[in-house]
Amino acid sequence: MTKLTQSSLTGGGYITPEFLTLQEFPERARANLPDTTWDYLAGAAETETTYLRNRLALDCLAFRPRVLQDVTTSDVTGRFLGRDLRIPILLAPIGSLESFAEGGGVAAAKGADAFGVDHMLSSVCQPDMETVAASVDQPTLFQLYVRGDDAFVDDAAVRAKDAGYRAFCITVDTVVYSRRERDIVRRYLPAGRRRGGSGQKFQSGFDWAKVARLKEKHDMPLILKGIATAEDAAKAVEYGVECIYVSNHGGRQLDFGRGAIDVLPEVVEAVGGKAEIAVDGGFCRGTDIVKAMILGADVVGIGRMQGYALAAGGIDGLVRMLELLERECESALGLLGVQCFAELNSSYLTTAPPVYSPSEFSAFPHIRFGRQHP
Repeated sequence: MTKLTQSSLTGGGYITPEFLTLQEFPERARANLPDTTWDYLAGAAETETTYLRNRLALDCLAFRPRVLQDVTTSDVTGRFLGRDLRIPILLAPIGSLESFAEGGGVAAAKGADAFGVDHMLSSVCQPDMETVAASVDQPTLFQLYVRGDDAFVDDAAVRAKDAGYRAFCITVDTVVYSRRERDIVRRYLPAGRRRGGSGQKFQSGFDWAKVARLKEKHDMPLILKGIATAEDAAKAVEYGVECIYVSNHGGRQLDFGRGAIDVLPEVVEAVGGKAEIAVDGGFCRGTDIVKAMILGADVVGIGRMQGYALAAGGIDGLVRMLELLERECESALGLLGVQCFAELNSSYLTTAPPVYSPSEFSAFPHIRFGRQHP
């Protein structure tokens, strides 16, 4: 790509030079979004400790590279639930995505499809799953917040399969909706919450017995998103869950949780290869993806960076963000002395003190926020 023209999905009418660094996406997003929407995207629960620990955990991992290796070729592809991916990325489910870019789930799905990675559509994102599926050649993953009884869940599963989604995900760490204080202070209620009605009690009552019922009734790979311990990972495997998705909701649910990548090794050990493993939580650089792959992930979820890219430049911005992640992965693998992710093992990683104080933007130490709208 030489230049990005402002997509009709985002409006504004200006022409912008190509994004050259990943830090430019949150910078542009901050300028484009109103304060309420920015805080919804960038914020987290209560003290935001879990949110900050996601980055801190990544920042405390250091590489142990090998030299004098032939790295004239590079393969940064991945594979998840039967699909080859250009890089081992899925665009994590984001509620109210339409608040960041016109088109909402359609914009994210089109960007993922154009680049060649997975997109997981949130059930509290507009438009509906059928519209999003029809907008791309290959719909991929659908995520459900349980807002009704068994019939509600069954209907969503059948609709997802009929629309062509290849896997069905239940988010399991939202039995209580958290206190996200940036939103509360601004008296802001996200669009997805406004549409959600009074169905939270059904999420609160969704238990292992309902997982078993879902697995028995529907012939579709099941993902459980929000696993944060080895104990729950092992139990999910016992119930035949095909993918364990390690996540703390980007720090947006339980405060004072562990960083997601700190949880990953114990989950990998508990699963023992019996299910595939996804992880999200603070991942926004190619080196972050490499660290997760070393520790046993099959795919890495990209959440806030997805929102930043869409808010910064629509579909074009999202594709460009993925291109830069790919470039950073290629660079990291080459400098580690390997040609592909499969050549990595735990000997390539160690711990080290972080350089920067805990911050949601510690991955972008040169970031410059400036408001460009009144």
